[in-house]
Amino acid sequence: MADIKYYDVILKPVVTEKSMDLMGDKKYTFLVHREATKAQVKEAVEKMFDGTKVKSVNTMNCLGKKKRVRGKMAYGTTAKTKKAVVQLTEDSSEIEIFQGL
Repeated sequence: MADIKYYDVILKPVVTEKSMDLMGDKKYTFLVHREATKAQVKEAVEKMFDGTKVKSVNTMNCLGKKKRVRGKMAYGTTAKTKKAVVQLTEDSSEIEIFQGL
């Protein structure tokens, strides 16, 4: 397992229609490091965003998409990714980066 610091775990927020609907239930979606565990994601969210307490973390590994290479019949794949859906507790404050979206 890699030695990942908490500031390297969260890569960027995922802003889609489905993830915006989940924000009403205090669930936030992030793209995370591929080798990050649920405990590391929980620690990273609580340290990076003040006043947040994580109730649960769900992660999913997403395979890369098939893409044609240089217009030929050969195929390659894009990079694999990992997403995490973080649910905050009821008394937790909301995450500011999602405000105003």
